[in-house]
Amino acid sequence: MKKILVTGARGQIGSELVTKLRSIYGVANVVSTDIRYSEEESEKGPFEVVDVTDEKRIYEVAKDYQVDTIMHLAALLSATAEKMPKVAWDINMGGLVNALEVSRELNLQFFTPSSIGAFGPTTPKDSTPQDTLQRPTTMYGVNKVAGELLCDYYFERYGVDTRGVRFPGLISYVAPPGGGTTDYAVEIYYEAIKQKAYTSYIAEGTYMDMMFMPDALDAIVQLMEADPTKLVHRNAFNISAISAEPMDFAKAIQKHIPEFQLTFDVDPVRQKIADSWPNSIDSSAAEAEWGFKAKYDIDNMTKEMLEKVEEKLK
Repeated sequence: MKKILVTGARGQIGSELVTKLRSIYGVANVVSTDIRYSEEESEKGPFEVVDVTDEKRIYEVAKDYQVDTIMHLAALLSATAEKMPKVAWDINMGGLVNALEVSRELNLQFFTPSSIGAFGPTTPKDSTPQDTLQRPTTMYGVNKVAGELLCDYYFERYGVDTRGVRFPGLISYVAPPGGGTTDYAVEIYYEAIKQKAYTSYIAEGTYMDMMFMPDALDAIVQLMEADPTKLVHRNAFNISAISAEPMDFAKAIQKHIPEFQLTFDVDPVRQKIADSWPNSIDSSAAEAEWGFKAKYDIDNMTKEMLEKVEEKLK
């Protein structure tokens, strides 16, 4: 990677990934794009308005800036996608195939994230293998499975250097939650600082995989810089750092804020999504093929989250 175009750059991942990429490859070599203009983003470095459902526009920007890599992040997340499944299909799948076509036409390296949402209720729940049954019951999950297969197809059929990971729930203090099922694991830190209490929409005892954003960003860069000859799976590597349920977060927070209280008011829509996902996943393929290793566990993540959120809310 020397010059990179990022779609969906103002989203949860993109807002931090662009900053990290620019710190590594240089500000001028990372083109930030999103569906809406942002004066703030345009002042930080190259920024273009791009609707990923418009293949011609993606092509124009990629060509004009002479990029060698597309990192395609634009998508609707799980809970939002369930509210607007047709819109989710059009954006998530239409945008993906457009970005892949541009990568094929211009011979670009390509990254897009999959998700633990690609698994379903019939997938093994504990230590979910890299290669296993995938029958998701959400539109988001269907999009992710189709996306994994589509990226495989573009590699096998056209030789596009496609790469990807299955992200767990991502926890960050920089960008606000964006409509995901695991958003409670971000909200809980803000409410811990503001109210010393939080009401979880996910039921007690519901385990899901999570990861602190710095580990996620490191994983993207590490995978994209990895030796392609060592990538057996190439797309949709399982990666994870933390398997936790809401009370685990509460206990970690209480080490710093003893009076913190957690209560529950379960949202049936998001709970149903959560119940269809694994309790924990096996990241051994990513570890073996490109050296993935997370740095943060729930305790050191919680300490940093609370410190950063408190600073942010001052």
